[in-house]
Amino acid sequence: MLAPGEPWQNWGRCEAATPLHVARPSSVDEVVEVVRFARDNGLAVKPVGAGHSFTAIAATTGIQLDIAAVEGVVAVDGNRVTLAAGTNLHQLPALLEPFGLALANMGDIDRQTVAGATSTGTHGTGGAFGGLATQIRAVTLVTADGGILRVSETENADLLPAARLGLGALGVLVDVTIECVPAFLLRAVEKPERFDDVVDTWAQRVADTDHFEFYVWPHTDTVLSKYNTRLPVTADRRPLSRFASWWEDDFMSNTVLAAKLNLGVAVPRLTPPINRFATRIVGDRAYTDLSHEVFVAPRRTRFREMEYAVPLEAVPAILREIRALIDAKGWRISFPIEVRAAAADDLWLSTASGRATGYIALHRYYREDPTEYFRTIEQIMISYDGRPHWGKMHNRDAESLRGAYPHFDDFVAVRDRLDPGRLFGNAYLERVLGA
Repeated sequence: MLAPGEPWQNWGRCEAATPLHVARPSSVDEVVEVVRFARDNGLAVKPVGAGHSFTAIAATTGIQLDIAAVEGVVAVDGNRVTLAAGTNLHQLPALLEPFGLALANMGDIDRQTVAGATSTGTHGTGGAFGGLATQIRAVTLVTADGGILRVSETENADLLPAARLGLGALGVLVDVTIECVPAFLLRAVEKPERFDDVVDTWAQRVADTDHFEFYVWPHTDTVLSKYNTRLPVTADRRPLSRFASWWEDDFMSNTVLAAKLNLGVAVPRLTPPINRFATRIVGDRAYTDLSHEVFVAPRRTRFREMEYAVPLEAVPAILREIRALIDAKGWRISFPIEVRAAAADDLWLSTASGRATGYIALHRYYREDPTEYFRTIEQIMISYDGRPHWGKMHNRDAESLRGAYPHFDDFVAVRDRLDPGRLFGNAYLERVLGA
């Protein structure tokens, strides 16, 4: 299974590595073989999925474990579906359709593997809904001793708050059991609104809407709001026409966006008027479709991203500080700022652990240097007790993160127990969890 290593880059082109070996197992037994080989030869081993993390969480100079072939449905028990870890999220609608099931919530990108998405804290939006990892009821890990460990509500239950969102630090995930829900529709309403109107009523909109989010366009007073309301699958389905879907989600959100970003790189002073023009030609539509067709949108324009989780009630103040800072610094920011919400949960390293959470995501085109923009605004986030998304760019380390998570040391203790030799370690995990 081992092949010579080859240069690897993540999707955002902000992290790269050259592993010594690449392994492409097609079964759990083969994953065990790779882990035992790594242990016996003193090599680190890191699973890699779709490369959609903006951090180096999957990078290694040891053995890169490509789990793409370990995929598909393993078992179904009522609403609980066990999925092999290399299954991509975009495969799930077809896999779950025969059972009349769907994920309770999704983010807006579905290229990730189920293991990568849950291990880094991928989330969607909705004040009553948690991130993807909160839907997990059990996991199976290949541990550093080459054994197989099942963690569930009845087996090794004390490890479940750590293993459901484990950063790849506890072992190699080979399957996860997810609590799905009956398939449902979403009624989507998307429209431009005034910044102050939306921000002043942020908490109420989150409470009143199943899945609410909005995009702040820098250099304008306009946001694009998205209201998604859950409906039974038997309700009247009114999807977008093929042309309307192509125009908004493909041409405008990818082709035109890429042209706009390239123009902004070449002539930064044009960014404000271009943003103002963009707010007049995007959004303002309503449709009803299957949940995954509404949650997910194509993302082909490469970018870099930093996202912070903050107390839900702090979102309005933070957004106003960010807008004032952009003006004061004279930055020219082409990408909108994405704002979402999630319910509190009890996962030890979840960014929503113990509190209702607002998410603020900053983006820069991959041809632009995001350093000053991200680092400066990160200080605002930290002042509001913000927690960085584990799979998106940030500058935090274990010393600063320990105070942000009440169960940080509990997680590290589980890591010490399951991987004392740091077989699954790398530079990123050493920075955020400690050596």
